[in-house]
Amino acid sequence: MHPTVLKEHGLPPRSVAGEIDLDALLAASPAIGPRPDFSTYPVAKEDLAFLVDTSVTAESLRAALASAHAAVESVRLFDVYTGAPVPDGQKSLAFAVRLRAPDRTLKDTEIAEARAALVAAGEALGGVLR
Repeated sequence: MHPTVLKEHGLPPRSVAGEIDLDALLAASPAIGPRPDFSTYPVAKEDLAFLVDTSVTAESLRAALASAHAAVESVRLFDVYTGAPVPDGQKSLAFAVRLRAPDRTLKDTEIAEARAALVAAGEALGGVLR
């Protein structure tokens, strides 16, 4: 803005003014896809660490855990460890797993069932639960 306009209106030096055509901006924006449904029921959390061969990728184990049971909501890798006491040629992969049902609170037996399925999925890739 011109310095005299700034001075007349008591604005700080080097102020800038602009105009945005929101109609044009919204028209150019991409369409928003379907939104996910979120459950309001409580989550059950399990942390699982597996010893696996170094050839097993964290993503392959994460994907196996994610598809192990219907109650699995998310699986996130939070630790990769090699070194003592992990044997040579192996690594420890630790995952935070969130379990939830969309329509109810999970029962202890359902959580235990899901955990057993998670352990079995890890074992299917040669993993040993730590």
